[in-house]
Amino acid sequence: MSPLKLLGLISALSLAISPVAALADHNVTPLFASHDVIHVVIQAPIGRLISDRSASSAPVEGTLRVDGEPSPLQIRLSLRGLTRRKSDVCAFPPIRVDILAPPPDTSVFAGQKKLKLVSPCQGGAAYQQYVFLEYSAYLIYNRLTPLSYNARLASIDYMDAQGRLITSRTGYFLENEKDLARRNGLREAEVGDRISIGQLSPQDSVRHAIFEYMIGNVDWSQAAGPPGAGCCHNTKLLSEKQAQTGLVPIPYDFDETGLVDPPYAIPPDGSGVYDVTTRQYRGYCAFNAEALAAAGAFRDRQADILAVIDELPQLDAGPRRKAAAYLQRFFADIATDQTVSTKLLRTCLGKH
Repeated sequence: MSPLKLLGLISALSLAISPVAALADHNVTPLFASHDVIHVVIQAPIGRLISDRSASSAPVEGTLRVDGEPSPLQIRLSLRGLTRRKSDVCAFPPIRVDILAPPPDTSVFAGQKKLKLVSPCQGGAAYQQYVFLEYSAYLIYNRLTPLSYNARLASIDYMDAQGRLITSRTGYFLENEKDLARRNGLREAEVGDRISIGQLSPQDSVRHAIFEYMIGNVDWSQAAGPPGAGCCHNTKLLSEKQAQTGLVPIPYDFDETGLVDPPYAIPPDGSGVYDVTTRQYRGYCAFNAEALAAAGAFRDRQADILAVIDELPQLDAGPRRKAAAYLQRFFADIATDQTVSTKLLRTCLGKH
């Protein structure tokens, strides 16, 4: 049985178990083997890092200390992102953490080298809740398939180079794409900036597209990326070895979605959507038959998906109710094959 066929079976089985159990079964690295919140201290000249938001901004070096571990890790921090990198949007932009020497085997960061880190980009309780909502989107996709990024919440004290506390925020580390590929027996696909629809795995393509519709995201593509940046936009493609077909799209970056709905979220130009809470299906018409079947799988998982929102202890009552109601409207849209056809498939991409 090929790895992708085996993954299809694994995905079906994983629908009946929690994300924690799914993680334990797929050789996940220690950082992502639990959903417990870890506490870390990052010490670096962070003020210097975030003062220059240009594409050529220089990284800074510092340390990362984990509660209960004897020695700090030497790290390099650099800015990343697009919208959240802008100073008029975020006072505290997303960061990339490079670990400069292999952590000891006893460390929760064992095996890690490069990680994305998301923290609230502004002060106040509302922005902290936006981070938890974005984190919940990763948990939801974990429940649908192991072909998904793992995330780990972390309570982080940010200190300057002299050890003075700058701010304390709860954010999350996002699994490195190489680890995601490795634990699923796949590799990062070697493709250019664009691919053809026929190169995608239909089943994986429609699961991704319906998930993005569910959380209210139109800022992604499975077939194209920015020139010179590789395919695809807010999507990572995985494949078997050097395969150019059966490509598996993996979604990421969910902050500008209807589920999260931060004040800076604006749909991309040309999308035909003027508010991120307005859903639009962007799957391919060529895969409509697979989409009907996938929608049925989402219906079967309604209680499990809603449980992610209901059971996430960090969510306050207001954001929890709003997110649950938003997801409930999605399940109304896919209640039957007829509603899937009229609500989703009418806006599919490509010829009908």
